[in-house]
Amino acid sequence: MTRYKIIVNPTSGRGAGGAVIPVLEAELGRLRIDYDLVQTQAPRHAIDIARQAASDGYDVVVSVGGDGTANEVLNGLMQAKQAGEGKSRMGLIPIGRGNDFAFGVMIPVELEQACKTLLDGHGQWIDVGFVKGGDFPEGRYFGNGIGIGFDAVVGFEALKMKRLHGFPSYLVAAIKTIYLYYKAPAVRIEYDGESFELPALMVSIMNGRRMGGGFMMAPEAETADGYLDICIAREVSKAGIFALIPRFMAGSQANHPAISTLRTRSIEVTALAGSLPAHADGETLCFAGEALAIEIIPRQIFILSAPVEVVA
Repeated sequence: MTRYKIIVNPTSGRGAGGAVIPVLEAELGRLRIDYDLVQTQAPRHAIDIARQAASDGYDVVVSVGGDGTANEVLNGLMQAKQAGEGKSRMGLIPIGRGNDFAFGVMIPVELEQACKTLLDGHGQWIDVGFVKGGDFPEGRYFGNGIGIGFDAVVGFEALKMKRLHGFPSYLVAAIKTIYLYYKAPAVRIEYDGESFELPALMVSIMNGRRMGGGFMMAPEAETADGYLDICIAREVSKAGIFALIPRFMAGSQANHPAISTLRTRSIEVTALAGSLPAHADGETLCFAGEALAIEIIPRQIFILSAPVEVVA
């Protein structure tokens, strides 16, 4: 019988992770899933739990929480894999604010449907990103994407909000950030033997498609193509930032003159003037980093997900 380790972050979604446990256990019982459930106690605790679960031979390790919890579980599984300690598959039940990683790998947001993905056996191999720099000189894995600059500050501001939840919190944070952070740092971007310098308001380095619960940073990205999709926003005025927000919501920013996109397997971003606030899957990489080096590692984790619908 398949063994599942269920890792719940009780603080995810402003406490929704803890509140959902009785409903979750009832649904897992109804599906006759053989599981052990553990709650995280502190930041990065899920990394240790996931790595130990893989080492202990659990078939599936499930993240119950938001993008940050999924990032930690992913890191634990990757650490176990790199050390030759286990090859568990990953499950995901999204109970967070943005749930962008879940969106990118086709996990339903409804609890019952998300639980069914654990049992149906459908899934996909996904690429995993790896970033070095900032507060993680040793490196950290990510599943969805890296945000450098404006969108990182938006995430930091959204975390401070007590009353708003989900995409509205990111939208309000974006508006607030326009007045806090609109001076673009000068950066050097290096990829595929190319190098250029510019004042970059934002550099989004994506494996998935969406950030912030509704901003389509890379609408054409695929999680298993062996490439990172890059979206670079040059410095614009405050009014220019306001004008870009609906474009990012619609995923139509690529044809804007301030936007550049590219696809690569690795990229380095270095601050020449100013600094780099950055996050990975919503988890803080640094508030004022100097340089980040990012690469994609093809087909590293098998994640259980909803089957792809075939349109006739």
